[in-house]
Amino acid sequence: MFAFLKKTALPAAGEALPGRQTEIATAPSHYVTGRPLKGPHPEGYESVLLGFGCFWGAERKFWQMGKDKIWITAVGYSGGQTPNPTYEEVCSGMTGHNEVVLVVYNPAVTPFEEVLKTFWENHDPTQGMRQGNDVGTQYRSGVYVNTEAQRVVAEASRTLFGTALKVKGFAPITTEIQNAGSFYFAEAYHQQYLAKNPNGYCGLGGTGVTCAIGTGVRAS
Repeated sequence: MFAFLKKTALPAAGEALPGRQTEIATAPSHYVTGRPLKGPHPEGYESVLLGFGCFWGAERKFWQMGKDKIWITAVGYSGGQTPNPTYEEVCSGMTGHNEVVLVVYNPAVTPFEEVLKTFWENHDPTQGMRQGNDVGTQYRSGVYVNTEAQRVVAEASRTLFGTALKVKGFAPITTEIQNAGSFYFAEAYHQQYLAKNPNGYCGLGGTGVTCAIGTGVRAS
């Protein structure tokens, strides 16, 4: 029971693992596009961190949008207290970090609403500290924004999609929307995992409910 609580409750201040000062080694380039994983990114491009379950399948949803629409994707850890954590440490529930996907996009080509539509429609954002059979704080639903404009759009989309889910009998959305903190790149083998291992595990499953963001429909 104690272990289960540690996996479904964020560690209090001072309880988190200490981590380390040195970065965890990651891949130099994106396995699908060949672009440098850590940039630099073109001027005018924006980024957001999204958490919605195991980051293997979550990342794939965005590189599948096409490299003309999404500049780069990468998986890593954010939202917690432990600096430069390992995958095993994040899975322990003692870092407070979420498994997240870094999405870098050109807002002139790919509006933030389109990024959020992919996010909302490919998981169940009502499940709290889990996603399907994956249980733990690292599987919580979250949008971690870098600008106030992103926050406004994200919050409006949460209201809009929450209304659509309620109509279909779902519980309230548990997705957290916060300012992005430090992003720690995950180990090399996690990057674009499902491109390297096409038959690998993916526990993502949407609700079947359409998110009408970007269509002119407003939240009631």
